[in-house]
Amino acid sequence: MDFRRKKRLTFFTIGLIFLLSGIEYAVILPTIWRYLQTLNAAPYFLGLSLSAFSFSGLLAGPLFGHWSDRTLTTKKIILFANIFEIVGNFMYFMGFSKWLLLSSRLVAGIGTGAGSSIFGFLTRNTAPEDRSTVFAAVMACRQAGLLIGPGFNLFLRLCDFEMGPFIVNKYTAPGLFMCLLWILLQLVVVFMYWDISPEDERRSQRSPEQEEEEEEEEEEAKPLVGPNELSGSYGTVTSIQSRASSMANGDLTRVSPPPSPTPEELSSSVFKSFSASREFLREEVVVLLAAQFITLFNQTALETMVTPLTQKFFNFGELENSIMYCVCGVEVIAGFLFVRWFSKRAAERVVLAVGLILCNISCVWCLIFLANPQGGFAWQLAEFIIGVFLQVLGLPFVAVAQVSLFSKITAEKTQGFSQGIRRSVGGLATILGPLWAGGLTSNLYVMMGVMMGLLALLTVMMVVSYERLVEPVTVDDPSETEVED
Repeated sequence: MDFRRKKRLTFFTIGLIFLLSGIEYAVILPTIWRYLQTLNAAPYFLGLSLSAFSFSGLLAGPLFGHWSDRTLTTKKIILFANIFEIVGNFMYFMGFSKWLLLSSRLVAGIGTGAGSSIFGFLTRNTAPEDRSTVFAAVMACRQAGLLIGPGFNLFLRLCDFEMGPFIVNKYTAPGLFMCLLWILLQLVVVFMYWDISPEDERRSQRSPEQEEEEEEEEEEAKPLVGPNELSGSYGTVTSIQSRASSMANGDLTRVSPPPSPTPEELSSSVFKSFSASREFLREEVVVLLAAQFITLFNQTALETMVTPLTQKFFNFGELENSIMYCVCGVEVIAGFLFVRWFSKRAAERVVLAVGLILCNISCVWCLIFLANPQGGFAWQLAEFIIGVFLQVLGLPFVAVAQVSLFSKITAEKTQGFSQGIRRSVGGLATILGPLWAGGLTSNLYVMMGVMMGLLALLTVMMVVSYERLVEPVTVDDPSETEVED
C-alpha cells in the first residue's frame, strides 16, 4: 500500500477516535443524572462521576504521551487505551450500584490518555502552517460526535428488556452501546492505522533512481573492517594485513562515518537534556495552560449546571436535553469550520483573542440573566438559549488556537509528553468544574462570579503576554546538535 493511502486511512482512524469520544459524551451526559437518581445517589455524585472520568485521564495523559515520545509509536498505545474504554463502558452498563457507576467512569477515563499521543503524532506529521487546520478538523470530529450522539439517544431511550442478569433500559443502554463501538474501533485501528513518520513521506517521494543512488552510497560508506575483525582472531589478522598491503600499493579506502543514531537513541538524548521547568514555566506556555484550564473549567461547570437547571425551570427530560445537545453540536461544528477558515488568514493569538472576547460576553450574560431568571417561561427560555449560544460560540476559537500555538512553542521531540501535560491541565479543570458547579447549583451568583473572575484574569494575562504568543523563529536544540555531530 502506498504512503498517501496509509496516511489518509490513519488520519481517518484518528477522526473516528475523536468522533467516538464525542458520541460517548453525548449519549451519557443527558442521562447520567437520572441514572444516578435510580441508584439512590446524592446530588454530589453527579459531580464526582463526571470528575472521575477526567481524573484518570489526567493521570494517564502524560504517561501515554511520554511512552509515545520514547518509542515514536502510537498504534499500540491506542489499542491499549481502548481496552479501558471497553471495560469502563461495560461496567457502566452493569449499573448495580452508584459506586460501580463511579468506578466505570474512572476506568473509561484512562482511555482518553491516548489523546496526548495522538496530538504528538499529528504535530510530528504536519507542517506548522497546516497545524491549525488539522487540529480544527480533528476537534470538529469530536463535535460531530456530540451532534450524532443525541440521535443515538433517541432510540437508546426506547430500550427496555433483559439480557441475562443485566437490565437494558434507557439508562444502562448507553454503556453497552459505547462498549460495542469501542470494540469495533479496535478492529479499525488494527487494520487502518500506521505509525507513519515524516521520513516515510520523504522516502515515498523519492524516485527509484534516487533510491538506487542512496543504496550505492550506503554500500560505499560501509567500513572495510567489520566488528568481528577486531576480535583478535587468527583469520582477522590475515584480513587486516591483506588490506594494509593493498593500501600500500596505492589503493585508497573510504573512511566511513560513524553509524547514525537510532530513533531510540535520539529520543533518549532528548529526554536527558529535557527540563520540565524550562519548558513549561515560560510566560507564553503558562498563558496557554491557563487558557486551557479556565475555559474548560467554565465549560464543564456550565454543562454540569445545565441539566439540573433545565429540569428545575423548564422540566426538560432526556429527550429535550438530547435535542439541546444536538443543536449545540451543530453550532460547534459550524464554529470549528469557521475557525479552520479563519486560522488560515489570522495568527493563532488573534483567534485566541476573539474566543476570549466571546467567552467574556457569554459569562457576563449568564451572570446577569441565568443566575436569577426573571419573567415568564418564554422569556426565561430565551435567556437560557442566548447564554448557551454565546458560551458554545467561543469554544472553537479558544480550543483550536491554544492547542495549535502550544504545539509550536514547545519542543517537537517531546510533543507527546507536552500534549499530555496540556491535557492533564484540562483534565484538572474538568474535575474541578463539575465539583464546583455540583455544590453550588442553588447559589448561581457565587458559581458564575468565580467563573467571571477567572476569565478576567486570563484576559489580563493574555494582554500582558500578547507579544510572546507567537511561534519562535528558530529553535536551537543543543542535544540534537551533539547527536548529529
